[in-house]
Amino acid sequence: MDLETGFYQNRLKKESWRTVLTLAYQSLGVVYGDLSTSPLYVYTSTFAEDIKHSETNEEVYGVLSFIFWTLTLIPLLKYVFIVLKADDNGEGGTFALYSLLCRHAKVNSLPNSQLADEELSTYKKNDINIPAQTTFGAKIKSMLERHRVLQRLLLVLSLGGASMVIGDGVLTPAISVFSAISGAELSLGKTHHLYIEVPVACVVLIALFALQQYGTHRVGFLFAPIVVTWLLCISGIGLYNIIHWNPTVYRALSPYYVYKFLKKTQKGGWMSLGGILLCITGSEAMFADLGHFSQLSIKIAFTSLVYPSLVLAYMGQAAYLSRHHVMENDYQIDFYVSVPGKLRWPVLVIAVLAAVVASQAAITGTFSIIKQCCALGCFPRVNIVHTSSKIHGQVYIPEINWTLMILCLAVTIGFRDTKRLGNAAGLAVITVMLVTTCLMSLVIVLCWQQNVLLAVCFVIFFGTIEALYFSASLIKFFEGAWVPVAISLVFMIVMCIWHYGSLKKYEFDVQNKVSIDWLLSVGPSLGIVRVRGIGLIYTELVSGIPAIFPHFVTNFPAFHQILVFICVKSVPIPHVTHEERFLVGHIGPRENLLYRCIVRYGYRDARKDDLQFENDLVCSIAEFIRTGKRGLNGNIDEDLSKDLEDMTVLGTPNTHISGVQLYEDNELNSESVGTSKHTTHKTKPKKRVRFFIPESPKIERNAREELRELMEASEAGIAYILGHSYVRAKQGSSFLKRIVINFGYDFLTRSSRPPCYALTVPHASTIEVGMVYHV
Repeated sequence: MDLETGFYQNRLKKESWRTVLTLAYQSLGVVYGDLSTSPLYVYTSTFAEDIKHSETNEEVYGVLSFIFWTLTLIPLLKYVFIVLKADDNGEGGTFALYSLLCRHAKVNSLPNSQLADEELSTYKKNDINIPAQTTFGAKIKSMLERHRVLQRLLLVLSLGGASMVIGDGVLTPAISVFSAISGAELSLGKTHHLYIEVPVACVVLIALFALQQYGTHRVGFLFAPIVVTWLLCISGIGLYNIIHWNPTVYRALSPYYVYKFLKKTQKGGWMSLGGILLCITGSEAMFADLGHFSQLSIKIAFTSLVYPSLVLAYMGQAAYLSRHHVMENDYQIDFYVSVPGKLRWPVLVIAVLAAVVASQAAITGTFSIIKQCCALGCFPRVNIVHTSSKIHGQVYIPEINWTLMILCLAVTIGFRDTKRLGNAAGLAVITVMLVTTCLMSLVIVLCWQQNVLLAVCFVIFFGTIEALYFSASLIKFFEGAWVPVAISLVFMIVMCIWHYGSLKKYEFDVQNKVSIDWLLSVGPSLGIVRVRGIGLIYTELVSGIPAIFPHFVTNFPAFHQILVFICVKSVPIPHVTHEERFLVGHIGPRENLLYRCIVRYGYRDARKDDLQFENDLVCSIAEFIRTGKRGLNGNIDEDLSKDLEDMTVLGTPNTHISGVQLYEDNELNSESVGTSKHTTHKTKPKKRVRFFIPESPKIERNAREELRELMEASEAGIAYILGHSYVRAKQGSSFLKRIVINFGYDFLTRSSRPPCYALTVPHASTIEVGMVYHV
């Protein structure tokens, strides 16, 4: 499966206005589902208990004014006009900002980074037309590069934001579906609806999570029409309520009513901000889902339809409430009370469908953030299934899906009301926004290289607004807000333990690696022989020979005719182009037939571990032999180059059509099997491998002989030598380290899936080498 990368998609996005408008329409179903359904529960959560609806209407007008200015300042001003510009080669989200900072300040959570990674075409693509770095920016960059504590704080901040996104993936489906179904209260009565809401919400949620394995692309074409219908519905109802009940409600958009509201309600008004905050749930999706669309398409969709529809919807609810101070039959203030009676059931159906779309966006966003965490070495390996070969970024993670479903059902059944669900969702949303604000301030200074005053103004202006909402949400900690904290804390601990354990394991590999000179010197004494075939040794090292290989040859003194040390690694960019996928080089003298191949993927790339990947690998080595290019380390001093191998950048075979191409066919060989009386003839296919080598330019005799060796080895077959490590804390380690390594990391290693290549290789061709790592 070869997914089209976002790098190429971005080129297609800029073709025409028709393409932009099509993307804008599609983004309504993917990006804005959560934000569009917020009118279902904002007024309900705000007027739950902290403030009361009085005859003066100051509370209603104040809440409307707060909602209007919050929508204007956060989604419109902050995200649409500022944050969307901080894309990482077309990708957005918390890890996109972290990736930008890592590259510009040379701070990297990935231990096996190389100087060659900085030569990737998209590594510093965003540096074009950026002014020279300011003096203060240079100082911040220097501090980040010198102090490991600051680097860890930056990583923890990013992981904290990612953990809260996962918490939001639990809470958004719960509050969206539950709030949509709560409209049954007005039609079924106060006593009967209690037996309907929770069971129906649970059934909808179970069905939603059960359908994730089929991928959203099968029903994704319905998402945009549903959200468009919902937005037109709530804006139409809002416009009707404004005209019918209170045409002068527009006056409440003045910020003066914010002042009047806080002056009258004081502490109660401040605490109610946790409910008002819910009007911007889903705003982060505009940036997080940027990789699926383009900046312009997301801006057009928000400014032309989403923003005006939401403003009209909230104004309509306020207009209705301003003329109804006592709810009919003592119902609570709710979205459905402002819906005309004859339209309630149709609106209820549309609301449930829109809530499902909103939930889908949150679940997909959680899958995406988990995939990025795995790629950056900050989450245990999970089964990542790409549900579409055409739509970029459509993934499904079974373990995470069922975990989210269980947590979502537990929250829905446990809380059973919108107020506490709103308190929980609000804290998750505002925490992610605060993390984005902090990272953006660093991006402004380090990546955009703007004046530090601009970054300070950004933090003070938006940080103050978000800190006000954060404090109002945090005060509700024991009324539901503890849920996202608990969920994110658990995921945060898992991420930190896995990252720490993986880092220590890599450091052990680096400290215990051996040189090729040692291997060649002990070869005769051990009686090492070479057998036919290709041996692939998977390692995380980008230089040197891993400790598992000497351990292997000392116990089994033989290895293959062609030996390839292969490292599959992630780099801190979203996508690596196919032309730059492989780094190939010799290990030691050419006649040893030892190679190193480094396969590079971006944190949003789909990894290929199948037969096609094997063919691409062999073909790239053949192309390396044919071209005989000088490696990337060719200009390095001789003393330094002893520990490094010359590496050549090569693409997949489809990127060098004029180069070496690999072809396979099967010859049928007959074998006689049986006794003298009964003899049967078995027809057995024999694999034949041929390289198509272009006539020009002519290749050297040594290179041709090397290609012949590679061809013969390919025919003999490929064996996989996999390391199986048991990580233990070394003697003298602290109590905390022993707990983390011996219990925490060990449990996560046993619970996580093996690397992708370990799952796809044939068992008959696999050799596992076990070792104990004392870290």
